[in-house]
Amino acid sequence: MKVRFLGTGTSQGVPVIACNCDVCHSSDEKDKRLRASMLVEVDGLTLVIDAGPDFRQQMLKANVKRLSAILITHEHYDHVAGLDEIRSFNWVQKHATDIYAEKRVQESVKKVFSYVFDNNKYPGIPQMNLIEIKDKPFFIGKTEIIPVRGYHHKLPVYGFRIGNFAYMTDVKEIKDAEIEKLKGLKVLVVNALRKQDHLSHMTLSEALKLVDKVKPEMTYLTHVSHQMGLYSEISKELNDGVQFAYDDLELVFE
Repeated sequence: MKVRFLGTGTSQGVPVIACNCDVCHSSDEKDKRLRASMLVEVDGLTLVIDAGPDFRQQMLKANVKRLSAILITHEHYDHVAGLDEIRSFNWVQKHATDIYAEKRVQESVKKVFSYVFDNNKYPGIPQMNLIEIKDKPFFIGKTEIIPVRGYHHKLPVYGFRIGNFAYMTDVKEIKDAEIEKLKGLKVLVVNALRKQDHLSHMTLSEALKLVDKVKPEMTYLTHVSHQMGLYSEISKELNDGVQFAYDDLELVFE
């Protein structure tokens, strides 16, 4: 399995428009964060988790030539806005792109991209094949994917476990029964927005408490805001086995 962090930032990305903080003016590439998204290559599949506003840029930067499917964690704009850009994959692969999402998220996608599902379709629009995720494992090809429920304030969202890898973003709370689904991981990716409390995202301390419960071999923190601080400084605060992720970081493991 190979995974690549396509983006590790928040809904605003980093740098933030019109912000004068040290992070937003940093020359360190690890302080520049596109909207959160993940590329997973496994069993001959090329999967993307979430397609936000930076999807086109991320696909070009990662040189993605073929796309097997997109998994959507939830319906917020910074996780679905780039779905229109699948048109290029539709053209090259000559078929619709499979989009995996729970029913509520599918309905939101249909509203945002109403022209895709209109009876009188305009030529050249994206071709989406919406496939419903329910609270049970499913397969893409021979690859098993386990949905893991979390809560983004009161909004139910899904993270995904694929083999020894799991990706949880935009979560504030994960119930104990769902945490059990994350045991035995080699790599856990979880959001850590900032150090100060937040209504709908885990803070750094809350993410580290989850790590203590899950006990993965390695954890990478994503969906990091400019309020967390400079990468070069905040990285020194973490213990072995935990690291702040950064855009374009690649991992290869079994």
